[in-house]
Amino acid sequence: MAKNEQGTMEKIVSLCKRRGFVFPSSEIYGGFAAVYDYGPLGVELSNNIKKAWWKTMVHEREDVVGLDSAIFMSPKVWEASGHVNGFSDPLTECKKCNVRHRVDHMLESIDVFADEKMSVEEISALFEENKDKLKCPKCGAQEFTEIRNFNLLVQSNLGNFTGDWAENPVYLRGETCQGIYVNYKNVVDSMHMKVPFGIAQTGKAFRNEITARQFIFRTREFEQMEMQYFVHPDDAMKFYDEWKERRMQFYVDIGINEENLQWHKHENLVFYAKEAYDIEYKYPFGWKELEGIHARGDYDLSQHCEHSGQKLEYVDQVKNEKYTPHVVETSAGVARTMLAVLADAYTEEEVEGDTRVVLKLNTKLAPFKIAVLPLSKKDELVTPARELFKKLSKKYIVDFDITQSIGKRYRRQDEVGTPYCITFDFDSLEDKAVTVRDRDTMKQDRVTIAELEAYFAEKLD
Repeated sequence: MAKNEQGTMEKIVSLCKRRGFVFPSSEIYGGFAAVYDYGPLGVELSNNIKKAWWKTMVHEREDVVGLDSAIFMSPKVWEASGHVNGFSDPLTECKKCNVRHRVDHMLESIDVFADEKMSVEEISALFEENKDKLKCPKCGAQEFTEIRNFNLLVQSNLGNFTGDWAENPVYLRGETCQGIYVNYKNVVDSMHMKVPFGIAQTGKAFRNEITARQFIFRTREFEQMEMQYFVHPDDAMKFYDEWKERRMQFYVDIGINEENLQWHKHENLVFYAKEAYDIEYKYPFGWKELEGIHARGDYDLSQHCEHSGQKLEYVDQVKNEKYTPHVVETSAGVARTMLAVLADAYTEEEVEGDTRVVLKLNTKLAPFKIAVLPLSKKDELVTPARELFKKLSKKYIVDFDITQSIGKRYRRQDEVGTPYCITFDFDSLEDKAVTVRDRDTMKQDRVTIAELEAYFAEKLD
């Protein structure tokens, strides 16, 4: 990682803590590795990202419906999906400090890339070839244990009163899409869906990650935004290409610079996949996966059909045809999207000899759309300013701030990405107008209070 990139990342992490976006989990007890809490502004930003995704994927389409499946499912679901036996990362342990590391991440640090589909034997051979270049990231030693696969599913004792977790283990879901597959028939029957159609879901997933890396990019508890689109086998690649185009456009529409987005094709596919691409974002620590778009064939429904004994075929009564639909999957992470949005919006500008930090967030994502700032703490300004706040907050998320000078309040709102600040001053008592300041241009307009609704409808809606 280049020095300036490291600096940018540190500044983003600092801003997130200082301004109430992201906090380390259980911080008063020393924190809890790879788990984070979302503060007042972080929860607004993440909710806005999910709302934008849901609007694009569900509300604006007649062929996609939503779902909220349970975090806990029958263990048989994870056996059928292959997670119990095959959902793992390569692990090694430093013999000196006993810290465990992901082998593919260690190799990546010296620009040697191990594909996730490689076997333990293949990765071990790659590790052996490069062992003279590899050091423990913790202590610098070069002695490691034999590489083994470490399963990422998080076990629970839900409903298990024996005290033996190895007996009938239950898991927190490792991904949200399995809840979609096992509800495929319920959705078809209850909603009378016709192929092609999709089922979308946002929700928590859990993975027992070996190492925590890169802030909220890789965590043990995270939220996904996934959509499974069920299609006729003959049409799979046509719809796959269409969804690739739509998903890339989504990130442009929420304000991410196209220059920081690229496609990455998977070369080594799992046996059932037709094709797989990642949308990558240029994070401060390099190009990394933002979203995956996968042509998965009929593997998922076929597996659940075989293991459950239930018929999951689609019957086209018009064409008198019966088949197992193929699946086109789009899978994105809320935290990864949020980090990309923050990194893309983070800006430092020189203003009158001072450095201004501003988050140039898309207005639909900004936690606060407007901040109401009475020029003075005197009741004669605070009282009418609060009335204005109450009026605007019926439609927008609005902040009300009376602490420190107006200049410092502007800078604080710049740092959290608030698009517009309203200053209610002493003249407002006479002319019934306020000063509206634009975050990006810092231009100020005098707008009558009666015209504010139309003004913001044009700017924000």
